[in-house]
Amino acid sequence: MEEPALLDELGTVTGLRVLDLGCGDAAIGPVLLHAGCHSYLGLDGSVAMVEAGNRALHGMSGRVELVDIEDFSAPPSSFDLIVSRLAFHHVEDLAPVLAACRASLTPGGRIVFTVVHPVLTSYDPGVRGPRGNWIVDDYFVQGARERSWLGGTVTWFHRTIEDYVAALTSSGFVLTSLRECAPRVDRFDGEVEELARRRRVPLFLLLAGRCG
Repeated sequence: MEEPALLDELGTVTGLRVLDLGCGDAAIGPVLLHAGCHSYLGLDGSVAMVEAGNRALHGMSGRVELVDIEDFSAPPSSFDLIVSRLAFHHVEDLAPVLAACRASLTPGGRIVFTVVHPVLTSYDPGVRGPRGNWIVDDYFVQGARERSWLGGTVTWFHRTIEDYVAALTSSGFVLTSLRECAPRVDRFDGEVEELARRRRVPLFLLLAGRCG
C-alpha cells in the first residue's frame, strides 16, 4: 500500500541525486537507480541495515552510510530529491531534520516521505495478529508512544496529519501532495477479505513538498 503511492508520487527520477533518510536495507535504491537516477545515498542508524543496504547496492552507483536521521546535514544543493520511508515517526523533533533537508536540496528540489498513519500511532491496543477493530485515542496529544513491534518494544512519536503538514511548511517547503495510500486491488492477488480489511482504516500517510 505504501510503495505504489510512493513510486507514483516520485514520478520520473532520471538524472536526480537522491538521498534516502532512514533507508533501512535500501530496498528502494536499486529501483531508483534502475529508473535512471544519477546517484543514491542512503543513511541509517543501524549497522545491520547499512550492511544489508550496501549488499543490495553492490555494483551500482549507490551506497549506504551509518548516520542517524537527527544528525543529518549536507551542503546546499547536494541533492535534488530526498526520500524517507516509514522513518520520521521514530524522530522526536522533526523540525530540525526537515530544516536540514530543506538546506541540502537544490532550488526546486523535493522531499517525499511516508509515516505510519496517525490513526495508528495514536493508540496501541496491544492486539497481536490481524485486527478486527482500531481504537483512536489521545489523537491531539503529541508525543512518545511505546509500541510492541516485531517481538520487541519501540518508541513512535505521534503527530496528527495537521502537525506533519505544519512541520513541512514551516521548514520552507510548499506542500505538493498528501496521500493516505489507499489499497489497490491489483496488489492483493484476489485476496478479497484482506483487501476489504485494509480498506477500513488508513495505514500510511504520505507527504510531499517542494522547496519554495
